[in-house]
Amino acid sequence: MTLNEKIIVSAYTGVLMCDFSDVHKYIQEKLGRPVWTHELAYHDVREEIKEATKSDFMTD
Repeated sequence: MTLNEKIIVSAYTGVLMCDFSDVHKYIQEKLGRPVWTHELAYHDVREEIKEATKSDFMTD
C-alpha cells in the first residue's frame, strides 16, 4: 500500500495507518479549512471528513 493510499484510508476510516501530520494535512485540504485536532472527536466532523474523502477512498 502506498503512503497516499494509507493517508486516504486513515482519513476515511479513522484508523491511523501512517503519520498523523500527513492525514491532518490531507483532511484540511479536502475540507478546505483548518481542522483543529479536537474537532476529530465530533461525530459531525467525522461524517464531513468521510463524505469529503469518499471519492478518493473508492477510487484509490
